[in-house]
Amino acid sequence: MREDVEALDIRDVTANWVNAIVLQAQIDDRIKALADLAHTPLFFGRLDYLHAPGADLAEGAEGEQFYIGRRHVHDADGDPMVIDWRAPVSQPFYRASKADPQDVGLRRRFGYTGGELTAYEDEHLSDPTESAAAVSKLLQQEIERPRVGPMRDIVATIQPEQDEIVRSGLSGSVCVQGGPGTGKTAVGLHRVAYLLYAHRERLARTGTLVIGPNRSFLHYIEQVLPALGELEVKQATVDDLVAREGLEVRGTDAAATAVVKGDARMAQVLRRAVRSHVTAPTEPLMVVRGSRRWRVPAYELEEIVTELQERDIRYGAARDALPQRIAHTVLVRMEQAGEAPDDRVQDAVARNAAVKAAVKAVWPAVEPAKLVLRLLSDAEFLAEHADGILTQDEQKLLLWPKPFRSVRSAKWSAADLVLIDEAADLVERTHSLGHVVLDEAQDLSPMQYRAVGRRCTTGSATVLGDLAQGTTPWATRSWDEALAHLGKPEAVLEELTAGFRVPREVIAYASLLLPAISPGLAAVSSVREAPGSLTVTACAPERLTADVVAACRASLAQEGSIGLIAADARVPVLARALAEAGLAYLAPGEETTAESRLTLVPASLAKGLEYDYVVLDEPAAIVDGEPDERTGLRRLYVCLTRAVSGLTALHATPLPAELTP
Repeated sequence: MREDVEALDIRDVTANWVNAIVLQAQIDDRIKALADLAHTPLFFGRLDYLHAPGADLAEGAEGEQFYIGRRHVHDADGDPMVIDWRAPVSQPFYRASKADPQDVGLRRRFGYTGGELTAYEDEHLSDPTESAAAVSKLLQQEIERPRVGPMRDIVATIQPEQDEIVRSGLSGSVCVQGGPGTGKTAVGLHRVAYLLYAHRERLARTGTLVIGPNRSFLHYIEQVLPALGELEVKQATVDDLVAREGLEVRGTDAAATAVVKGDARMAQVLRRAVRSHVTAPTEPLMVVRGSRRWRVPAYELEEIVTELQERDIRYGAARDALPQRIAHTVLVRMEQAGEAPDDRVQDAVARNAAVKAAVKAVWPAVEPAKLVLRLLSDAEFLAEHADGILTQDEQKLLLWPKPFRSVRSAKWSAADLVLIDEAADLVERTHSLGHVVLDEAQDLSPMQYRAVGRRCTTGSATVLGDLAQGTTPWATRSWDEALAHLGKPEAVLEELTAGFRVPREVIAYASLLLPAISPGLAAVSSVREAPGSLTVTACAPERLTADVVAACRASLAQEGSIGLIAADARVPVLARALAEAGLAYLAPGEETTAESRLTLVPASLAKGLEYDYVVLDEPAAIVDGEPDERTGLRRLYVCLTRAVSGLTALHATPLPAELTP
């Protein structure tokens, strides 16, 4: 198929050089989408139908056999050899069971080692004499396969409850609550792939976006969609979304200040501040056209301004409409005087110097960054627009100790840029995409939710997260609240409780923290037993670092990736110790290889990442590194649940009380 595309000659089918460039770009994208991926087989399953799909409409149609794979493959005659996993005919591969065979006689799973077919496993779903298998061995082997390199797709292991979410429609939004190892990130990415398959033309026009918590996480997941042939999906963090040219994040906020800046009430303060720039006209307007003068009284101008304010359209749109509305009033007077003006006359009047001056005086332009600069610098301006919304103590938290002179010199924080983004949307509508996936959503502030929601006002969203893993002071308390801020209150809430990644012993240990960090949240029930996967060892304080290095060396004797996770403050100490021991290590986001499998991970960046084996340094230090105990315990919960095959925790100080029942 790739050779056929490469052999295309566009010279005979393009009328001009523009068409040639466009067509060549499309051909190049197609060639990229058909690229071979090492150790990634094209098919992983087979379905033998008892009757051909649609046999009820075709006389004498017999059963049919389909190979299921990551993408569609056809032969030289155009006949399908492998069916795309997203096609309707592939759905029973994930959904069919002994109780509901869906007209499937045989489901076959293929097992691979290093890209070579090494095993297969059959289920005779329509055979009443064959009992249902408890758990597919090939499925378990695929889940437990060592992880080297970036995150991989899960098309061969999607479970029925995951498949329902993946194939949910484009028109509705979905929120997925899932504990560690339940596959919520993979489900979100595969839902994007499915939507692009089912609604390609629509999403090609409107665009899709995956939002992750940080660059390391995005780098980790960036190969999943290309492996499925999808190259056009953009990825970003929330900070990327709200970034503005010329404004650099150089400042940080205290936790209490960040909480206030992230509060949804700030949207009301900003709205008031933006609208405060409109002033009622006090002088009549005189428009000169040739030898004629046309007068618009102040009360008529005020009526136009009031009407535009009551329509509640965006500030910038109303400002653009104001000169046209004034010009229309002038045209009415011209017609009453016997003239016959047309649209060109109205446009000319709207551009008249007197009209422009009136608009500038009544409805001046607003620069979002300057507005936020003034709010954070001018106590009187802030008090005027925060009155009845924020308390005086909250207003004091917002004000800079020493005001900055200009937008360029200000030391903006990440939360400030979210405020600027909100102000910018009040002035001019933000472009909306067709679908947005928001991962690790529990860590967003209400104002950040609003920033994301603006990017999908006319589209849908897939929200992924775990309330127990919220590690910011403003972490989400409930999905209903979060979805309301996102502008998607109608989203369907789905919960994934079956864990496939983290061994049962490890997740049970981490779940001891749940009553303290998220009361009432159901613990994940892992389907994988791995005796000996959890080791918790007390060390002498002077031996802790050496013992951690020794544990890393022992873990490297195993196959797969190794993650050394530690409190951020401990990372420099461990980095020096690893270097002295001759153990090379990577930073989060750097791709693991067969030669370099150890990654040193600050606890603050561990979320969303996974490793075959994890060495956890000093749990108490991870808790103490956060502004409050609850956030610290949530951070620890995240770090405890990054392991796929084994977790070794070492501590010199006592473990948190919650882990020692």
